[in-house]
Amino acid sequence: MLLELKNFLKIAIEAAKEAGRIQRERFGENFKIEHKGEINLVTEVDYQCEKAIIDIIKRDYPEHEILTEEAGSVKGLPPSHSPLTKGGQMEGKYKWIIDPLDGTTNYAHSYPCFCASIGLEIDGEIVAGAVYNPMLDELFTSVKGKGAYLNEKRIGVSKIADINKSLLATGFPYDIRDSKENNLNHFCNFAVRAQAIRRPGSAVLDLCYLAAGRFDGFWELKLYPWDMAASSLIVKEAGGMITDFKGGEFSIYKGEMLATNGLIHKEMIEILSRQ
Repeated sequence: MLLELKNFLKIAIEAAKEAGRIQRERFGENFKIEHKGEINLVTEVDYQCEKAIIDIIKRDYPEHEILTEEAGSVKGLPPSHSPLTKGGQMEGKYKWIIDPLDGTTNYAHSYPCFCASIGLEIDGEIVAGAVYNPMLDELFTSVKGKGAYLNEKRIGVSKIADINKSLLATGFPYDIRDSKENNLNHFCNFAVRAQAIRRPGSAVLDLCYLAAGRFDGFWELKLYPWDMAASSLIVKEAGGMITDFKGGEFSIYKGEMLATNGLIHKEMIEILSRQ
């Protein structure tokens, strides 16, 4: 199984790097921008990266399902003579969960903070992931049970155990203008307790930076599976802790995430409980 997972990771890396190549080449160009919502953008580069990733995955694994931000769910072909089939049936439920360009608003404004993210879920569990930041040539990778890596060097979460000395990261939902659940209350509460808070605009990179010890904690609500699939595995394999805001079980399909180095987790839960 480990060899199989390593092969899956190779595909994820190839696809993430190809998307990153496209992002880097078209960065700063006058490309087409559309609005999915009042402040929710999508560019033609998102679509171009998405197609490139899907093509690479389908080339080797046409039977696999793909869940992606722009195209939604892309069903796989019926099982054929793939080595991943047994008795004419799939051995497991394979789903690639991808964000072709996380940080689209940043990209549209030529702000160099964005990435491509690709995670693989088998039978409901994320088992491999790759995240590529093309502007800094940073490749974050992980296979379940084998640690987390940045450019092939093993990484781990920070050792800071005091919220007062912690650098936190977060983001805000696209319905911030209309919904009372907009994270502003939590931001204010953390702002007077943490050493500092950053809001880079890419949840995927925020989580990878947490895994690398650059951030000590991260929280956000109304996230999507493609924001958390690959990056949540990278955080866990780097020694981090992930729950919902109350300390309950985490799921990439629930939208709510608290991720930390584990040492400030209880403090962050307590602060998140305030209104």
